[in-house]
Amino acid sequence: MKHLFCIFSFIFLLVIGKGQVTPVRHPAAKLITRFPFTMYTGGVMVVRATLGAIPDSLNFILDTGSGGISLDSATCNYFHLQPSPSDTTIRGMGSERKVSFLFNQTLHFPGLTMEGLNFHINDYEMLSGVYGEKIDGIIGYSFFSRYIVRLNFDSSFVEVLEPGYLAYAKHGALLRPAFTTLPIVKLTFQDRVTQNFNFYFDTGAGLCFLLSEEYARDSSILLSKRKPLTSIAEGVGGRLQMRLTIVKRVKIGKYSFRNVPTYLYEDQYKVTSYPFVGGLLGNDLLRRFNLTLNYPKREVHLLPNSHFKDPFDYAYTGLNILSIEGFVVVEDVIPGSPAAIAGIKSEDLILGVGSNFTNNIMAYKALLQSPNQKIKITLRRDKKLLQVTIKPLRIR
Repeated sequence: MKHLFCIFSFIFLLVIGKGQVTPVRHPAAKLITRFPFTMYTGGVMVVRATLGAIPDSLNFILDTGSGGISLDSATCNYFHLQPSPSDTTIRGMGSERKVSFLFNQTLHFPGLTMEGLNFHINDYEMLSGVYGEKIDGIIGYSFFSRYIVRLNFDSSFVEVLEPGYLAYAKHGALLRPAFTTLPIVKLTFQDRVTQNFNFYFDTGAGLCFLLSEEYARDSSILLSKRKPLTSIAEGVGGRLQMRLTIVKRVKIGKYSFRNVPTYLYEDQYKVTSYPFVGGLLGNDLLRRFNLTLNYPKREVHLLPNSHFKDPFDYAYTGLNILSIEGFVVVEDVIPGSPAAIAGIKSEDLILGVGSNFTNNIMAYKALLQSPNQKIKITLRRDKKLLQVTIKPLRIR
């Protein structure tokens, strides 16, 4: 009886004690710093930082679709940095290669210094040409995994906080992604049928939505009567051909978007990890929210912002242009596209679009986002000036 009484008393104390314990709240997340970002075509975010003792500010893309942190090979050469070879292989859309590393580096943001970073080295010449600005590197998981990061697309500022308790805005939606080193969210989307599937949450992708061709075929999600248009996309792996269409509805959290421009990608290097992941959600859609990326808690909070109802870009030209040595150059023209019909040819120099002669590739791309409108383009070809008229199609 004595033993039974002791056991009963112990249980009783536990029950009573449980009722008296106040919930333990972890220390509140504290703001470390706040600094601006610049938004490029497709919603891609670029921040400025310095590396080690190098005084020059460098341009880095903030990319939740990157599993580490990287530096451009040309930037390494310019500053006489000596990477170490490795057997590590990275995959990108259109390529797979072994990379070298700069180990144990320090990166300085305004108000924040990050130490112990291992940069892998990649070639970002193509990205620099896409945006007309030097891209020195990409900041991914190595940064986001250490902090809570807020991205405000109304003010174009990044806030970096120490991990801790954080009360999210009452309005908005809280996602709990699965993580490898990349956040993976479950989306509902609808076209011919409705699907629920996994997609990468990718702020470094300058597009709205992307499906792997294999997933699109297996799921039979797309309307068969719709004919996607052939397009050229540029990325870390270089230039590759995709198809471009729309899907009727994409839902993230409690928010739905209709008639979303969508790329179809033949995933030769299994970047999308199908059949586990079907594609990615890019920043031309995500920029419509102010984002809180809380990797330590494996949470992402979405809050609609002033861009929430911005129209999507439905214009299709079949024209691929790059900024090369200060000139906006036509790299590719899709046969039968509006650009081909207008008479534009590869290696033409674009001097102006409409009345804009700024030689700014991002401004030219924005002016070409007008489906079914006649747009004049001034070209130089073999030392001759030409003016052509292009009428972009509407993606359907």
